[in-house]
Amino acid sequence: MVLGSGGELCEVAASRAIVPPMDDLGAPSSFLALEPGVAVFSRDGEKLGEVQHVLADADVDVFDGIVIDASALPGALRFVDALQVAEIYERGVILGLSSADAERLPEPSGNPGVMEVDGLEDVDRGELQEKLRRAWDIVSGRGLDKS
Repeated sequence: MVLGSGGELCEVAASRAIVPPMDDLGAPSSFLALEPGVAVFSRDGEKLGEVQHVLADADVDVFDGIVIDASALPGALRFVDALQVAEIYERGVILGLSSADAERLPEPSGNPGVMEVDGLEDVDRGELQEKLRRAWDIVSGRGLDKS
C-alpha cells in the first residue's frame, strides 16, 4: 500500500500500476469467468467502459484480450490486448494503461491490415492483426458460430 496524492491508501498492482481506491471489485478472477458488462478501469482509476466481449479460446486456455464499450452510446468499441490487462476481478478489470493511453486503443475492424498502434512494440503485428480480426468477427456476429 502507498499513499496517493490526496493522502488516500492505494494498492500497487502486479503490473506496478498504482490503483486508486475504486468501488469494491471483488476477489481476483480470471478471463474464464469474465462477463459482459463488467467495468473496465485505467491504471489511474478512471472508468473507461464495460466489457463487451472476451476474446479467448477456453479449450486451450488462451486469452487474447477484451473488447470494451467505451461510451454510454453504442459504437465506441475498443480492443484491449491481453498484455494490456493488468488485473481481472469479479466486478472489474484494471488495465495497465493510463486513461490517456487508453484513448488510443484500436477499434476492432474487419480489415485491421492498415492501422497505427502505439504502445504494443513487443506484440507481433501479424498476431495483433489476427486478434483484431477475431474481435471484429465476434462484434459483427460472424464469429459466434464456431461449431
